[in-house]
Amino acid sequence: MTLTFNPDKYKELLTAYLPKFIKSQAENEQALGIVGDLMHRERTPEEEEFYQLLITLIEKFEQEYYQPSQQNNLTSMLLFILEESERSRDDLVSFLGTENLVDNILNEQEKINTEQARKLGKFFHVESSLFIE
Repeated sequence: MTLTFNPDKYKELLTAYLPKFIKSQAENEQALGIVGDLMHRERTPEEEEFYQLLITLIEKFEQEYYQPSQQNNLTSMLLFILEESERSRDDLVSFLGTENLVDNILNEQEKINTEQARKLGKFFHVESSLFIE
């Protein structure tokens, strides 16, 4: 069975949240919370579209807001998503490869490369661009 996109259901999602450009840390945290909730379930086509919209708004805000310390932001994003997805550091180790690599990334001693970002996106079911500076 193929699920079809229902514009009325999407309109309900948009009306409930009223998405707009994120301009403060509080608005960003609210959007991250909604993304965290959506991340944990099978999304309808309307929820998937809404989810991707929020990811885009979060990315835009964080690229502008955290520009001076981008790696710190990437690490914070990774830790947030790790916590929200109820996964552990050990889950990352088994997915990325080595404890040393995960420790270096989490301690901001090593940047996340494109391949690691791709793997993280797949692991968390999010856009890999969340982890790329």
